[in-house]
Amino acid sequence: MRFDRHTITIIVSGLLLGFFGVMLSVWGNPENSGICVSCFIENSAGALGLHNNSRLQYLRPELVGFVLGAFALALSRREFRSRGGSAPLLRFASGFFLIVGCAVFIGCPIKLFLRFTAGDLTALCGVAGLVFGVWCGLKGLAHGVELGRLSPAAAPKGSGLLSPLLFSMLLIFIFIPPVFVIASDKGSSAQHAPLFVSLAAGLVLGAVAQASRFCITGAVRDVLLMGRRAPLLWGGGAFIVSAFVVNIASGRFNPGFAGQPGSHQEYLWGFLGMMLVGWLSVLIGGCPFRQLVKSGEGDTDATLVVAGMFLAGALVQGWNLAATSAGVPLGGKIAVLAGFMMLLAVSVLVRDRG
Repeated sequence: MRFDRHTITIIVSGLLLGFFGVMLSVWGNPENSGICVSCFIENSAGALGLHNNSRLQYLRPELVGFVLGAFALALSRREFRSRGGSAPLLRFASGFFLIVGCAVFIGCPIKLFLRFTAGDLTALCGVAGLVFGVWCGLKGLAHGVELGRLSPAAAPKGSGLLSPLLFSMLLIFIFIPPVFVIASDKGSSAQHAPLFVSLAAGLVLGAVAQASRFCITGAVRDVLLMGRRAPLLWGGGAFIVSAFVVNIASGRFNPGFAGQPGSHQEYLWGFLGMMLVGWLSVLIGGCPFRQLVKSGEGDTDATLVVAGMFLAGALVQGWNLAATSAGVPLGGKIAVLAGFMMLLAVSVLVRDRG
C-alpha cells in the first residue's frame, strides 16, 4: 500500500471524524452520539415543526456544517459542478429508507462505530448487518443493478446550488430563529455542544470529507473489493482508533451489553436495520454522511436522497417507527421490511441485462 497524498488525506479525515465524534459528546451532545446524521436529521426536522416529539427538536449546526463545509472546499478547488443521473423517485425513496434503517438500529453508520468504540457491544449486530448489506449491494452491482451514472448534462445549470442554498437558509435560522423554529428544553435534543463549536466541527468535517471522499460504507465496500489495498480501509481504521483512544482518554469507555445509551436489545432488528442501510448505501453511492457532502458538491442525485432523509426524519417520529431503549415498534419493523421489498424490486426491475 502506497501512502500517497490522497491516502494521507483519507487518514486525516478518519482521525478528525473519530476525534470530533467523541469530543462533541464531551462538549454537550448526547452520549455516544457526538455525530449521528440520522439523529441530527430527526432533530432538525422536529425543529422545523415536521414532527411533534418535543424531546427531538433542535436545528443541529453540525448538519449545516457538513454541507456548507463541503460546498466551500469544492468551490475553492473548482470541483463544484451541477450534475445528476437518473431514477429520481428511487433515490428519494432510498433516502427515506436509509433513515428508517438507522432509526430502527438507533444511529447512522458513524454512530454505529462511535457506540462500538465506547464499549457498546450491542453495536456488533449492526456492524455485522452493515457489512452483510454492503456485500448484498456489491452482488447487485455485479449483476447490473444500478440507478444510473452522474452526468453534468442531466442536471439543469445551477441546480447543484439548491442544497447549499437551503442549508444556508438553515444557517440563518440557527442564528436568527423564526417563530416556527422549535428547540427542545428536555430530552436528547436539549443536550448539545456550544453552537459555534458544533458548527466549526461540522464545517471542518464537511471540508475534509469533500477532499478525501471519506465514507463509512465506502470503506467497507472497498475492503470487500480490494482488501488491504483499499485506501478507505486506512481512513476507517483511523476513525475507529481515534474514537477508541478519545473514549478511553475521556473516561467514556464502558464495555458491555446492558445499560448502553442509545441502544436496544432486539439484535435481529438492529442487524436488519443496518443491513438495509449498507445495501442502500452501495446502490446510491454512499452513506448518509456522504450524501450530505455530495449534495454540497453539486450532486443533485444526493440532494434528492437528502430530501428523502428529511421526510423520513419527520415520519419515523410522527408515525412511531423509530426504536427506543425499550425496543423496536411494530411500525418500524414493517418499514424495514418494506425497504427490503423495494430493494428486491429494484434488483429485478432496474437492471442492465446487457
